[in-house]
Amino acid sequence: MDEGIKKTVKSIPLLRTRAGPRDAAWPTRLKEEYLALIKHVQQNKENDSDWFLLESNKDGTKWFGKCWHIQNYLKYEFEIEFEIPVTYPETAPEITIPELDGRTPKMYRGGKICTSDHFKPLWARNVPKFGIAHAMALGLAPWLAVEIPDLIEKGAVSYKQKTTESTTGESSTN
Repeated sequence: MDEGIKKTVKSIPLLRTRAGPRDAAWPTRLKEEYLALIKHVQQNKENDSDWFLLESNKDGTKWFGKCWHIQNYLKYEFEIEFEIPVTYPETAPEITIPELDGRTPKMYRGGKICTSDHFKPLWARNVPKFGIAHAMALGLAPWLAVEIPDLIEKGAVSYKQKTTESTTGESSTN
């Protein structure tokens, strides 16, 4: 494990409860997940490296939100989603970016990012200590850092300028 990965792993609280969504201990595991995510997001904000927003359904089995990559002062934003597998935490969640489906070979059908070479073996060695925050930091973050600049360079992803309507009904740029 390289030093950057070790630093990231040390910064995110490790989880203790081995429970999936069908287990009686799932509420305990879910609480640990939320605490680790909150800590990770707080650290990202403190380090001015905030790059995702996540929320879940009531039972914590379906997650959705946004992630973003900033390049040349432009913010490229993408919808993300994933479900907690029945075999969780033995099986890592498969993070999906539906709008990028088919744009890179490092993605499976349906927009699932490819993490099989680097992240999945790391996850397997750290069950049940790794959770959603680890999947974001060690799975999605490196994928975005490598793939999005390449997709931008190839023209497969373009910047989408946001517009909002003011109270006068005129369109303005954010």
